[in-house]
Amino acid sequence: MTVAEEKLTALGVTLPQAGTPRGTYVPFVRVGNLVFVSGQAPRRDGTLLYAGKVGAERTPEEGYEAAKLCALNLLAQLKVACDGDLDRVTQVVRVAGLVHCVETFEGHPGVVNGASDLLCAVFGERGRHARIASGVSSLPSGMTVEVEACFAIEA
Repeated sequence: MTVAEEKLTALGVTLPQAGTPRGTYVPFVRVGNLVFVSGQAPRRDGTLLYAGKVGAERTPEEGYEAAKLCALNLLAQLKVACDGDLDRVTQVVRVAGLVHCVETFEGHPGVVNGASDLLCAVFGERGRHARIASGVSSLPSGMTVEVEACFAIEA
């Protein structure tokens, strides 16, 4: 077990199996020492756990948990990209979060913090990253949040 996975265990969360794409794309692309992980949904074992709009069917707190689950799925894909060794991560470079929300909702940063807080808890200073958090009127399958990220890894 890697140090990163030990931190996940200490946080009381387990890394899920990496999901399969639901369209014409790949789950991640490596370019040099960068790994770009495609947008991840708040799914566990293929089941969507968070659907609906923040500010209507979902609370901001539920959105936060959905973003946290998206980050776990990012890490599952990243583990595959790193040949099973998350300790190869040298920096979380950028996170982008899309929040499915009502038009008047303005708490996007707090929702996407679910992903950012988890990444910082796992990687410490290496987890601090650039980020964008945006609101959207819809997402595939009605999911509450979708998160993508870019990571730097050791060669």
